[in-house]
Amino acid sequence: MTWSIVAHDAATGTFAVAVTTCNLAVGAACPFLRSGVGAVSTQSMSNRYLGPVVLDALARGLSPQLALDSALAGDEGRGLRQIHVVDRFGRVAAHTGANCVEWCGSVAGDGFSVAGNMLANGDVVPATAKVFATRTDLALPERLMAALHAGQAAGGDRRGKQSAALVVTTTEDFPDINLRVDDHGEPLVELSRLLALWRVQAEPGQHTRPSRSNPAGLVDLDAIEAGWRARAMDLRFRR
Repeated sequence: MTWSIVAHDAATGTFAVAVTTCNLAVGAACPFLRSGVGAVSTQSMSNRYLGPVVLDALARGLSPQLALDSALAGDEGRGLRQIHVVDRFGRVAAHTGANCVEWCGSVAGDGFSVAGNMLANGDVVPATAKVFATRTDLALPERLMAALHAGQAAGGDRRGKQSAALVVTTTEDFPDINLRVDDHGEPLVELSRLLALWRVQAEPGQHTRPSRSNPAGLVDLDAIEAGWRARAMDLRFRR
């Protein structure tokens, strides 16, 4: 009922999860990320407790496979689960339970994993992985979106379309990008639109917000107002 990508960019330390499904609010159930540690997507009768458990295990130094094995050992519903993970070294691991609905499975790549279940056919996951692996000309968020669009074109969720999410984290305890489409006839189209808005309205001010390196963020009111005026002029010019 869902397919997703978990990815790590070794050059920047970025982690990301992009996911879509024919179910309500997939962004509330599947993606789990932790800066400097890893990214997880738990799906197919999702068990949201698994995400933090796997990330805790990665933080202790376990490999992705051992982290998955240890988390699933305590889950009596492991046959219903699909979960995959990437760590800070770009290593990946995936589990597709024996009771997941066909088509189901995963593809591993260099620093990323694509996994899905209840898909229209066996082409969805490979098509998603192929585009992600080859569209290195794109920035990571747009690359993830291009990959999901390719999976949708190959058939997508066999039940249809409803929700999608994109979460990206770099150095902070919270995501740089956290975009969700909870209920929409074309969730990937809408998520791509929101990402374009984020580029214009949110990204330019990222460096001014509180961070580990600058806990207060920008507090100079004159500089803040100057930034607002500059962005307002830019938006007016774009229109």
